[in-house]
Amino acid sequence: MSHARSSFSLRRQLSRGRQVAGMTTTMVGGIRAAKRIGAFKQPPRETLPRYIQTFCRKMAGSFGVKVVEVEPVEQFHGLWVSNHVSWMDIPVVGTVSPAFFLSKAEIGEWPVFGKLAQAAGTLFIERGSGDASSVSAQIADFLAKGFSIIFFPEATTTSGQKVKRIHGTLLQAAINADVPIRPIVIAYVNKDGTLSDALPYYGKMTMKDSMKKVLDSKNVTAYVLPLVPIDPEGRNKSELTNLLQARMQEGLTELHSRVLTVPAGN
Repeated sequence: MSHARSSFSLRRQLSRGRQVAGMTTTMVGGIRAAKRIGAFKQPPRETLPRYIQTFCRKMAGSFGVKVVEVEPVEQFHGLWVSNHVSWMDIPVVGTVSPAFFLSKAEIGEWPVFGKLAQAAGTLFIERGSGDASSVSAQIADFLAKGFSIIFFPEATTTSGQKVKRIHGTLLQAAINADVPIRPIVIAYVNKDGTLSDALPYYGKMTMKDSMKKVLDSKNVTAYVLPLVPIDPEGRNKSELTNLLQARMQEGLTELHSRVLTVPAGN
């Protein structure tokens, strides 16, 4: 029995090692691509999305996660939003959308990850006093220049079974810039058609524990469903928030009905 356990442990360690090696290779490739197109000096935002999408698809793949669009995700300008299940959502939404990411300004100072985020054209938010209207104004200005942004309006991760109450403060940016809100929903699904419990990163789970669970998971597919865009014209922030809440929850239920063999929560 102990021999069987040690063999299993060895296989698991080797599998983790291969995935970490794949992630490292993807990072190195991303750095090389960024240098080649001059992104470390000045991110070429007009052409960056296709590079980001390739990088993100490879990064998800290095963890054994395949990204599948249940319906084609149209590559149009707007304020993109997604439900939030895991840190894996970053490479998943980066694979399917033409949008840039939001980040706290201090993350741009991190070694390696910060530099890559800068090269990827990330919008670094200068929070100042923490005034949400200031953040919305910065996003609106970015949107008005023709560059899309994506964020997670639940503001926290979930089990992936439902959409939590969303926070609509940043939707003001779509009103100010007069661009559509483009929601998508994500579901992480095992090979047998059940909702993955390895990918969600929420509650009291540590990043270390989550990383181990993801590395040890097999054959997980990230299914993405684009939803009908929301035109902000004639609607206030509260109305947009309520409409987006309903649309995302209905959309997640629809996605589950299409990709799960066992209903979520069962």
